[in-house]
Amino acid sequence: MSKPNYAGIYNMVSQDNFEEYLAALDVNYALRKVVCILKPSKHIEHDVNSGKMKIKTVTTFRNFDMDFTLGQEFTEDLGPTTVNWDGDKLVCVQQGEKEGRGWTHWLEGNLLHLVRKCVCVHVFFNYYYIFFFPS
Repeated sequence: MSKPNYAGIYNMVSQDNFEEYLAALDVNYALRKVVCILKPSKHIEHDVNSGKMKIKTVTTFRNFDMDFTLGQEFTEDLGPTTVNWDGDKLVCVQQGEKEGRGWTHWLEGNLLHLVRKCVCVHVFFNYYYIFFFPS
Protein backbone atom coordinates (compact mmCIF):
# COMPACT_ATOMS: atom_id res chain seq x y z
CA MET A 1 0.00 0.00 0.00
CA SER A 2 1.38 3.42 -0.94
CA LYS A 3 1.86 6.15 1.62
CA PRO A 4 -0.20 9.36 1.45
CA ASN A 5 1.22 12.50 -0.12
CA TYR A 6 1.22 15.29 2.46
CA ALA A 7 2.02 18.05 -0.05
CA GLY A 8 -0.18 21.12 0.29
CA ILE A 9 -0.86 24.32 2.18
CA TYR A 10 -2.85 23.90 5.38
CA ASN A 11 -4.31 26.66 7.56
CA MET A 12 -4.97 26.11 11.25
CA VAL A 13 -8.63 25.75 12.16
CA SER A 14 -8.33 24.67 15.80
CA GLN A 15 -5.92 23.95 18.62
CA ASP A 16 -6.35 22.40 22.06
CA ASN A 17 -4.00 22.56 25.06
CA PHE A 18 -1.26 24.43 23.22
CA GLU A 19 -0.58 26.80 26.11
CA GLU A 20 -0.26 23.83 28.48
CA TYR A 21 2.18 22.21 26.05
CA LEU A 22 4.30 25.38 25.96
CA ALA A 23 4.20 25.66 29.76
CA ALA A 24 5.42 22.05 30.05
CA LEU A 25 8.39 23.10 27.90
CA ASP A 26 9.08 26.07 30.21
CA VAL A 27 8.18 28.73 27.64
CA ASN A 28 7.69 32.02 29.51
CA TYR A 29 4.19 33.36 30.14
CA ALA A 30 4.33 36.38 27.80
CA LEU A 31 5.67 34.37 24.87
CA ARG A 32 3.04 31.66 25.45
CA LYS A 33 0.26 34.28 25.23
CA VAL A 34 1.64 35.68 21.97
CA VAL A 35 2.21 32.26 20.39
CA CYS A 36 -1.27 31.02 21.31
CA ILE A 37 -3.03 33.79 19.37
CA LEU A 38 -1.14 33.05 16.16
CA LYS A 39 -2.88 31.14 13.36
CA PRO A 40 -0.05 29.37 11.54
CA SER A 41 -0.20 27.70 8.18
CA LYS A 42 1.82 24.66 7.13
CA HIS A 43 3.40 24.57 3.67
CA ILE A 44 4.45 21.01 2.96
CA GLU A 45 6.50 19.70 0.04
CA HIS A 46 6.62 15.90 -0.12
CA ASP A 47 8.39 13.74 -2.69
CA VAL A 48 6.78 10.35 -2.09
CA ASN A 49 9.41 8.52 -4.18
CA SER A 50 12.50 9.78 -2.35
CA GLY A 51 10.92 10.45 1.06
CA LYS A 52 12.23 14.04 1.07
CA MET A 53 10.01 16.52 2.88
CA LYS A 54 10.00 20.22 3.67
CA ILE A 55 7.59 21.47 6.30
CA LYS A 56 7.40 25.23 6.69
CA THR A 57 5.25 26.57 9.52
CA VAL A 58 4.40 30.18 8.72
CA THR A 59 3.19 32.78 11.23
CA THR A 60 3.25 36.57 11.45
CA PHE A 61 5.67 36.23 14.38
CA ARG A 62 8.24 33.68 13.20
CA ASN A 63 8.58 30.94 10.58
CA PHE A 64 9.95 27.44 11.21
CA ASP A 65 11.48 25.20 8.55
CA MET A 66 12.13 21.46 8.65
CA ASP A 67 13.94 19.91 5.67
CA PHE A 68 14.53 16.15 5.96
CA THR A 69 14.33 12.70 4.45
CA LEU A 70 12.01 10.22 6.12
CA GLY A 71 13.85 7.71 8.29
CA GLN A 72 17.11 9.69 8.40
CA GLU A 73 18.23 11.56 11.52
CA PHE A 74 18.81 15.29 11.07
CA THR A 75 19.67 18.17 13.38
CA GLU A 76 16.94 20.64 14.21
CA ASP A 77 17.05 23.62 16.60
CA LEU A 78 15.93 21.30 19.40
CA GLY A 79 18.52 18.57 18.74
CA PRO A 80 18.69 15.26 16.86
CA THR A 81 15.36 14.53 15.13
CA THR A 82 13.94 11.66 13.08
CA VAL A 83 10.64 11.56 11.17
CA ASN A 84 9.31 8.21 9.98
CA TRP A 85 6.13 6.43 8.97
CA ASP A 86 3.86 4.65 11.43
CA GLY A 87 1.24 3.28 9.06
CA ASP A 88 -0.11 6.36 7.26
CA LYS A 89 1.03 8.72 10.04
CA LEU A 90 4.24 10.72 10.21
CA VAL A 91 5.91 10.40 13.61
CA CYS A 92 8.66 12.77 14.75
CA VAL A 93 11.02 11.83 17.58
CA GLN A 94 13.08 14.71 18.97
CA GLN A 95 15.91 14.16 21.40
CA GLY A 96 16.72 17.29 23.33
CA GLU A 97 16.96 18.80 26.78
CA LYS A 98 13.19 18.38 27.33
CA GLU A 99 11.46 15.02 27.62
CA GLY A 100 8.31 14.50 25.54
CA ARG A 101 9.10 16.53 22.45
CA GLY A 102 7.99 15.28 19.09
CA TRP A 103 4.77 15.02 17.16
CA THR A 104 2.50 12.93 14.95
CA HIS A 105 0.86 14.16 11.71
CA TRP A 106 -1.91 12.42 9.82
CA LEU A 107 -4.35 13.29 7.06
CA GLU A 108 -8.11 12.95 7.25
CA GLY A 109 -9.59 14.17 3.96
CA ASN A 110 -8.52 17.81 3.67
CA LEU A 111 -7.54 18.07 7.35
CA LEU A 112 -3.96 17.77 8.55
CA HIS A 113 -3.84 16.74 12.21
CA LEU A 114 -0.87 17.48 14.46
CA VAL A 115 -0.59 15.98 17.93
CA ARG A 116 2.37 17.07 19.99
CA LYS A 117 3.68 14.41 22.35
CA CYS A 118 2.73 16.17 25.56
CA VAL A 119 -0.89 17.32 25.39
CA CYS A 120 -1.44 19.53 22.36
CA VAL A 121 -3.65 19.01 19.28
CA HIS A 122 -3.74 21.24 16.15
CA VAL A 123 -5.98 20.77 13.10
CA PHE A 124 -5.19 22.41 9.75
CA PHE A 125 -7.48 22.68 6.68
CA ASN A 126 -6.22 22.35 3.09
CA TYR A 127 -8.41 24.77 1.10
CA TYR A 128 -6.85 23.62 -2.17
CA TYR A 129 -8.00 20.04 -1.54
CA ILE A 130 -11.56 20.91 -2.63
CA PHE A 131 -10.28 21.96 -6.07
CA PHE A 132 -8.31 18.77 -6.69
CA PHE A 133 -10.58 16.24 -4.98
CA PRO A 134 -14.17 17.56 -5.26
CA SER A 135 -16.93 15.45 -3.73
